[in-house]
Amino acid sequence: MKRIVYSILALLSLGVTSCSDFLDTVPHDQLSPATTWKNADEVDKFLVTCYQGWGNLYTNVLYMDAASDIAYNNFSWEGGQMMGNGLWTATSPGNSLYDFWQISACNNVVDNIDKAKISDDKVKNNLLGQALAIRAFTYMNMNFWYGGVPIIEHQYQNAEAAKVPRNTEAEVWDYFDKDIDRAITLLNDRPAARGRIAKGAALAIKMRAHLYRGNWQKAADAAQEIIALGQYELDPNYAKIFTLEGKNSKEIIVGEDHEKSKHSLYTIGQFYNNGDGGWSSVVPTQHLVEIYPMEDGLPQEDSPLYDATHPFNKRDPRMAMSILYPGCDYWGGVYNTLDKVINGKNNTNFPEAADNASKTGLTWAKYTAPLKQYDDMWSADPYVILFRYAEVLLTRAEALNELNGPSTEVYNLIDQLRTRVGMPAVDRTRYATKDALREVIHRERTVELAGEGFRRADIVRWKDTSGQMLAMKVLNETLTRISGTIDMNAATAPGLRCTVSGNRIKIEDRLFKPTFRYFPIPQSAIDRNPKLKQNDGY
Repeated sequence: MKRIVYSILALLSLGVTSCSDFLDTVPHDQLSPATTWKNADEVDKFLVTCYQGWGNLYTNVLYMDAASDIAYNNFSWEGGQMMGNGLWTATSPGNSLYDFWQISACNNVVDNIDKAKISDDKVKNNLLGQALAIRAFTYMNMNFWYGGVPIIEHQYQNAEAAKVPRNTEAEVWDYFDKDIDRAITLLNDRPAARGRIAKGAALAIKMRAHLYRGNWQKAADAAQEIIALGQYELDPNYAKIFTLEGKNSKEIIVGEDHEKSKHSLYTIGQFYNNGDGGWSSVVPTQHLVEIYPMEDGLPQEDSPLYDATHPFNKRDPRMAMSILYPGCDYWGGVYNTLDKVINGKNNTNFPEAADNASKTGLTWAKYTAPLKQYDDMWSADPYVILFRYAEVLLTRAEALNELNGPSTEVYNLIDQLRTRVGMPAVDRTRYATKDALREVIHRERTVELAGEGFRRADIVRWKDTSGQMLAMKVLNETLTRISGTIDMNAATAPGLRCTVSGNRIKIEDRLFKPTFRYFPIPQSAIDRNPKLKQNDGY
């Protein structure tokens, strides 16, 4: 797929155009000349446009955790910061998932594929299934975050005709269900190439949608169907799957691939800290560190292993595989973001040393470590994961526990994730009830998937006993970082190099209201289409 990404550009001038002056990029596609829909190869070239940015990596994956308690976006103009601190408005710049470009590209394929002379039904069905799956994925994200958007099934003939009201959330979910179920029946069992959607990826889209909607049985069933395919397994090396070396891991169901020469990803450079030439745009928070259990499997508040003076010591190994923390091994040296001066020289990684220094003192290791894997961090070639097998196990565990409480299967699903990184199995006696095991599953999901864009969705769908969103608790707090000093002696154990002073330094105040469950419809979209109604609270 990657080798033909740019072959589509010539075809774009023939047939795919978009009108951005109404409904915020809902397209007014001109019908392509009949000669461009001759065969399967021509259809596939149009299908490639559906894949361009289909994962919405900037907002939906790499930046989304900054809209939660476990990450922070350093720059307000990038959007994630205001999503996290409650200052996001319909007119503020920044991240948005309200975009109909993908819908346009998919509609173009769905509406015109019958023009092509494709004698092999399996080939035709597979092409159509991919377009339907991407369309379903796009509607899933918009519907979950905005609570009902216009259903655009075909191309409008003019801007006036496209001024349509929002469909209800239930109507969009019904539309999604039809698209994804149809896609699953049409798709091949295995993808033709890395980055392409096959049956497993479509089932994963369905699985996530039902989990987010609280449809526990359907989520559990979709997860089981993925497991039954027998194509995926946990990678023995947790850290490897986020590196170039891990691109072909059997744990990855589907992602968005990049290559240096044609389709590189500059966003990776934004994740490195100042001392490495990066921007520290999105960084983990100390609150995330505190969510990781200790080596004994217990949360820090219950574990005798926790030492507030050395908060990074004896944590779940996934912490060190996901986060570059003060005192960790750092490509031949020691990572220090706490001392303003090191050996008489100003520390370029100290939070206040530069705008591009991590304000939390932490940096993501996922997709960045090791630094030398990329020839150029600003033109990187990662395979950014959209769905992986760990999510499948977590989803089935959560859904089954919500349906029937603890069971041998639920414990085993969680244990697979824990034991692959050397953590102990879940204590069956300590966590023997649905409520107790729910807390384990929530924690496990957070630390396993940290930095991959899941946390905001989880904290708005997870409720306490009163029905209040978890976000009301974790996003109505002051965001702080630790202070202290680092032992730069490489012979010292990494977890003991950091000594915390006890003083927390304020980064920002954060705010979350119940109306923030849904994102604001961009005001620009409402200006172009007055029939769109804004969400409450904006």
